[in-house]
Amino acid sequence: MPNDHDTLDALNRYAPLSEKLKSLHDALSRRFDFIDRVSVAIYDPKTDELKTFIHSSGGDHPLVQYQAKLSEAGSLQEILKSGKPRIVNDLAIFAEGLHEHTRRIAEQGYGASYTMPMYLNGEFFGFVFFNSYRKNVFDEEALHFLDVFAHLVSLVVIGEFTSIRTLISTVHTARDFANLRDTETGAHLDRMSRYARIVAKELAPKYGFDDEYVEHVFLFSPLHDIGKIGIPDSVLLKTGLLDTSEREIMRTHPQKGRQIIDTMLLDFGLESFEYLNILRNIAEYHHETLDGSGYPYGLRGDEIPMESRIVAVADVFDALTSHRPYKEAWSIDDAFQELRKLAGSKLDADCVEALIKNRAQLEEIRDRFQEDSYG
Repeated sequence: MPNDHDTLDALNRYAPLSEKLKSLHDALSRRFDFIDRVSVAIYDPKTDELKTFIHSSGGDHPLVQYQAKLSEAGSLQEILKSGKPRIVNDLAIFAEGLHEHTRRIAEQGYGASYTMPMYLNGEFFGFVFFNSYRKNVFDEEALHFLDVFAHLVSLVVIGEFTSIRTLISTVHTARDFANLRDTETGAHLDRMSRYARIVAKELAPKYGFDDEYVEHVFLFSPLHDIGKIGIPDSVLLKTGLLDTSEREIMRTHPQKGRQIIDTMLLDFGLESFEYLNILRNIAEYHHETLDGSGYPYGLRGDEIPMESRIVAVADVFDALTSHRPYKEAWSIDDAFQELRKLAGSKLDADCVEALIKNRAQLEEIRDRFQEDSYG
């Protein structure tokens, strides 16, 4: 007889990553009803930050929009040293823990945990977590299945990230071939993408952004100017002011960016992936302004997608605080003053204030990703 009840059907068809995780959690819960939370955190090796990404926890959200330095999380570092899953059947042993991750999990009331490190091509990628409100539930039978499901969760998450990162790497290579390093350095993209993530994370409670949205703003923001691939060098690399006709050519790059992205998504078979409208919107609308004076369409206010407004603020801040052939780098105070002048007319006021509220993080990113003699 055919099996009409495929508990993991979501893995065989297009479905959002959150739905795939929920499908895995549901299937696991049918055998082990004490699994109350399945979650994934991913790692940014450039900043040593471990970031919450996705979870399947019902109505419980002990860790969202959360990030921490891996070097400051001793218990997680021990897992990495062993390279194997860690089982804690009584989380009371961490009752005196001072780390915020430990405190939040304890406050939620979880009694036991299973943690497995994820690796991509031998490089650490993040962690898979299983949590239970009960204690002493991870026996040999449960661990046999959890090992399998943890690897399955890891493969599903890494599979999606690999496709997106392949796309992003291809675009970066195309941009380098187009000699765009003179106008957009790798350090600039590292900085502005992390500035964008700071803004998205700060605004998450007000706008209801989940961790996936925040992470995809971070992943896709470096591609905002990809349309400049289609701009002639005579315009793109001109050292002096552009004339009227040249400005009109330059103003076509957001539309060219959208066309390039749509073509590449189709070629990569990614056009139906969840969150890719974030990528499209960032490329096409990041030069729109609230007062309608932007381009290419003269959109106003809420007509401009929020991710485009976020990237605009991050991009302007980095441009102001970076050295350019035609200007010196502005101080952060002067840049904040200029952003506040533009808030409400050109730039989104919420995005501006979200950036300004996180000065310490901005300084850390600026100092970490400085320009060198090669850009």
